[in-house]
Amino acid sequence: MAEYTPMMQQYLAIKADYKDAFLFFRLGDFYEMFFEDAVQASNALEITLTSREGGIGERIPMCGVPYHAAQGYIEQLVNLGYKVAICEQTEDPKQAKGVVRREVVQLITPGTVMEGKSLLEKENNFLASISSFPDDTYGIALTDLTTGENRVTLLSKNIEDVFGEIYANGVKEVVVSSSLEEDIQKQIIERCNVTISFEDLNDINESFIMLVKQLDDEKLKVTFGRLLQYLIKTQKRSLSHLQPVKVYSVNQFMKIDFFSKRNLELTETIRGKGKKGSLLWLLDQTVTAMGGRLLKQWVDRPLLNKADIEARLNLVQTFLDQYFERLELRDLLKEVYDLERLAGRVAFGNVNAKDLIQLKKSLMQVPEIYKLVNDLKHPYAKSLSEKMDLCESLTHLLEQSIKENPPLSIKDGDIINDGYNETLDQYRYASRNGKTWIASLEKEEREKTGIKSLKIGYNRIFGYYIEVTKANLHLLPEGMYERKQTLANAERYITPELKEKETLILEAEEKSIQLEYDIFIDIREQVKEYIPRLQSLAKIIAELDVLQCFATVSEERHYCKPVFSKNEIFIRDGRHPVVEKVMNSQEYVPNDCLMKEGRSVLLITGPNMSGKSTYMRQVALTAILAQIGCFVPATEAVLPIYDQVFTRIGAADDLISGQSTFMVEMLEAKNAIVNATENSLILFDEIGRGTSTYDGMALAQAIIEYIHQHIGAHTLFSTHYHELTELENELTNLINVHVRAIEENEKVVFLHKIKEGAADQSYGIHVAQLAELPIKLINRAREILDKLEQNEQQPKTNVRLDHTPDTGQLSFFGEDRTVIKEALSISNKEKQLLDSIKEIDILDLTPIEALNKLYEIQKKLKS
Repeated sequence: MAEYTPMMQQYLAIKADYKDAFLFFRLGDFYEMFFEDAVQASNALEITLTSREGGIGERIPMCGVPYHAAQGYIEQLVNLGYKVAICEQTEDPKQAKGVVRREVVQLITPGTVMEGKSLLEKENNFLASISSFPDDTYGIALTDLTTGENRVTLLSKNIEDVFGEIYANGVKEVVVSSSLEEDIQKQIIERCNVTISFEDLNDINESFIMLVKQLDDEKLKVTFGRLLQYLIKTQKRSLSHLQPVKVYSVNQFMKIDFFSKRNLELTETIRGKGKKGSLLWLLDQTVTAMGGRLLKQWVDRPLLNKADIEARLNLVQTFLDQYFERLELRDLLKEVYDLERLAGRVAFGNVNAKDLIQLKKSLMQVPEIYKLVNDLKHPYAKSLSEKMDLCESLTHLLEQSIKENPPLSIKDGDIINDGYNETLDQYRYASRNGKTWIASLEKEEREKTGIKSLKIGYNRIFGYYIEVTKANLHLLPEGMYERKQTLANAERYITPELKEKETLILEAEEKSIQLEYDIFIDIREQVKEYIPRLQSLAKIIAELDVLQCFATVSEERHYCKPVFSKNEIFIRDGRHPVVEKVMNSQEYVPNDCLMKEGRSVLLITGPNMSGKSTYMRQVALTAILAQIGCFVPATEAVLPIYDQVFTRIGAADDLISGQSTFMVEMLEAKNAIVNATENSLILFDEIGRGTSTYDGMALAQAIIEYIHQHIGAHTLFSTHYHELTELENELTNLINVHVRAIEENEKVVFLHKIKEGAADQSYGIHVAQLAELPIKLINRAREILDKLEQNEQQPKTNVRLDHTPDTGQLSFFGEDRTVIKEALSISNKEKQLLDSIKEIDILDLTPIEALNKLYEIQKKLKS
């Protein structure tokens, strides 16, 4: 029976260990792929699919990419979410017996990319691991291989919290146990849009045991250990830049769930999924890559500690007050390259001489930065400057050793400065002296022969030669030179003396290039010793960059410094920061917001497009800006420190999980109602609009009452159910406000101004008219509206949304159910449902259970 060739057997044996990756199998100057890898890669990379004899009597699919151009193809595959295993020859072919030994030297995955266009300088590239434990907790560990950052935390048994962490950190790949429930694996892939990998934890590599020893909790060790073992297995190289693991708790920061971050567009927009148009886009006046990454982390994690927040705000104020110092700091920071990723490249072994020049230039700015920050005479600035490591000895090493403009390759020489290594200087002298001798020889031979066009050249095949054009051959004495090569228009010659000098020159150059490479590797190893110090310095540089960024934005946008209170919010002339910037020269209408004891719920009415949602968002964004340590878009701001922000804004189906707009709305509402505290901020926009009018109104009122009676959180609730404005007479802490609009010549004019009291109408038809619906349709709508309003004014029996504050429970229907029977034509199915409603003990239900029961009844009625 025919067998595969020895080489194909080797390929298949290696591929068996990397089934979920494309295997780039090195053959000469190409990386080749075979079988299904070849078929898929040819489609993904748009390269030609060929075939070759595999030794089994049939041809097998094959495609390949050139070795020198492989990086671009690898990057394409990784950007598509694939993994690529790099398989190299690990044996000298001259010494091999049989097939040359090959091994996978690195697995490149979306979470372990170290270079390429897919790495955005102002974004981390996090790899995460998730562990599920039987005591109702999840562990999640994060590492950015490019910077060496490591974090780990434990979360309650709520998969939404896990998704929130993955989303907040922009995770590209998640490592899990192969025993993790398949349903959770599926959700991670589909909802988080990440690549999933498997690692079943065994013994952790001893050289990294210290990274996990510092972790006291066994669950934290397991979670980070899984991540660490995956890195060790896949990268197969030094990971000395990995920093000590930082244990954090989500309770250390303002909690903003996945839905709210999306609704508020903190780091990306809802529609385009891009940075432009987000709060991060507005804020980003950082001038270093490190500062840009830290800014995103701060936006994702606003602080809860008042002293820490005010420390940031006070230094921002100092930067505002000392304008010229801030400008000088920005100029200095612009010359600082990405210290974190440079340190990562040093540890990883893929740093080149140009990288080290960038490192040197960055370190040369540090003494000036230190002096400037230290002279600010501010306690926070002083603490940062005191921790600033100047790394002067490293700067000196790089100044002495590396040439100012070295080539990209570290294997072609011309990297090391003269005077750094005595042996290298000797080789260079021999080489340079030899070349000077050759230039002198060329001059002598021209004079001796009288041939002005005679030249001495060099190529890799023949070495040095004397070239004479055929037109001048008659001028050469017979036997003067030894013929070496005949060309179409010239003859090339050598002499014994020229060959001797060639040997000396080439030997010196060859030894010089090898020695330069060895010296560079030695320098790189010396730089490795500074990695922890460089990483600490990078953190301080990043923090200074973000704080000067806050000052720059605050000055440009005319923001004010917030003051903190216990439970009061007062914003005078507040603006939505992003909308204001996008509007440019158009005048943004500012609005006040007052919430305090006796005024914790604002019920907002007004027409569509009038600015209700914008008003709600700007309140939340103002609170978030304050708690990250930035000034806020207002002329005056007094704010509490919120522990959580919840939003339900906008309508969208969750198609992946098969949930309707209304179900998504209810789930987001439930998340807020179940988790909010009296120190939280809740934004609910048009709750209940995804179902019938009475259902929606009942749910909206029930939610308002529950928040008012049981939570006490600051709540902004916008609605088109004008009937709900009557709640101001029943709920002591609810205040009606509305967005002003006026009608002129049957057209509505939005004033975008928030005023006390309820709106008088919704102006829905006016908005339709603004959208330029057909005029006949608009006129017909007015006729229908007139009839409906006339009917509304006539006496009628109706279902009333009773409020029962004495019991603290909610009644969705009036007690006299006979009114319902008389008012409606009841089918048998509806009668059965009414009978089941009669049997419900409303007083025995929690509000959430009541909402769920109502949802079930509605589904039955619609079926």
